[in-house]
Amino acid sequence: MNMANSLRGEVLNLYKNLLYLGREYPKGADYFKRRLKNVFLKNKDVKDPEKIRELIGRGEFVMKELEALYFLRKYRAMKQRYYSDTNKTN
Repeated sequence: MNMANSLRGEVLNLYKNLLYLGREYPKGADYFKRRLKNVFLKNKDVKDPEKIRELIGRGEFVMKELEALYFLRKYRAMKQRYYSDTNKTN
């Protein structure tokens, strides 16, 4: 029972973190929230701890992908601004 509770806490944390990251999703926060909720609801009856860990791992991978996406988007925007600023002074 204790392991189930700790896994439940991990799942809830993962959901909250993904929800937070979804605010900047290119297709919109509402789109992301709906998709996220559907994926979590689809797996709500999974009881096997190994399967739950596997799903948590998949969710953590998605978090890293989102962070990379946002980082690249910010980097491109900064680079674009920098180059457009330097071109104006030339």
